[in-house]
Amino acid sequence: MVSVLRLATYRFGGVRRVGAGVGGRLVDLGSAYRVLFGEEPPGVLIDLKALVGAGWRGLRLAELVVGEVVREIEGGSELSGVLLREAVHSPDEVVFEPPIANPGKVLCMAVNYWSHARETGTEPPEQPYLFVKLPSTLVGHRTTVVIPRGAQRADHEVELAVVVGRRGKYISRGEAMEYVFGYTVFNDVTIRERQSPLPKSPRLGLRWLPGKNFDTSAPVGPYIVTKDEVPDPHNLRIGMRVSGEVRQDGTTADMVFKIPEILEAASDGLTLEPGDLIATGTPSGVGLGTGKYLKHGDVMEAWIEKVGTLINPVTFEEHTT
Repeated sequence: MVSVLRLATYRFGGVRRVGAGVGGRLVDLGSAYRVLFGEEPPGVLIDLKALVGAGWRGLRLAELVVGEVVREIEGGSELSGVLLREAVHSPDEVVFEPPIANPGKVLCMAVNYWSHARETGTEPPEQPYLFVKLPSTLVGHRTTVVIPRGAQRADHEVELAVVVGRRGKYISRGEAMEYVFGYTVFNDVTIRERQSPLPKSPRLGLRWLPGKNFDTSAPVGPYIVTKDEVPDPHNLRIGMRVSGEVRQDGTTADMVFKIPEILEAASDGLTLEPGDLIATGTPSGVGLGTGKYLKHGDVMEAWIEKVGTLINPVTFEEHTT
């Protein structure tokens, strides 16, 4: 049986598909099932959120399908030509969507890397500090991030995002990793001046909605990597290149609060559901610390060891209207 390392949601021929990355290609799980078994695929093969919710059963079915596809193609069977034509795609010819197209929640950690705290002169909070990005702001790999009119200080933040795999509330840190399905790359694009407190109302604090939530402000993907493929998520290189220049280069070992503590805090009164995303913070090197902000025409490359690279061009709305 072939182990499914990477799972993605993408469009090909205008149809949304769930694919497994194998040998540099994408195996469309639903179409492959249809070709192999001559019947309509179960829902877990056409909706990645459903597959995540199905846990190990969904993964085993996906592995079975991929294993059969590889066996048929390598063996040159009668089905191999049909599979190559209908169920195997090059990543270069598809349109990636967010891996989870409709998560119930997108939660993000603020100031969760020691290096980021130092560069911004901010004392890390005494407990995990979470804010919300709206699911409608998510976009996929290679999708253009459109910076709103009038924005002056658009910033990037590469982050490791946890994909929740099980429903849970009041999760203890000791059992928290049992609720993790896998990981993906996240980019918390931010408009810094819109995040700042209002001058006449400083006690209201940072403005999370206008600073962190605008259309296309949450690139994510391209793949979800299952947690078995990342034995230690707190020992990964993580970084960001902007138009080829290295802006961020750190390690997840620098997190102030580790994933078990984050899940414990996030689920304290709030039920986490399969497919929810939790971004775990960013290392140093963001524009807020360096003064280097995004420009029209830039290309962001957010990367995490063992997880992947998320690429998104940048366009400023005022340059396109």
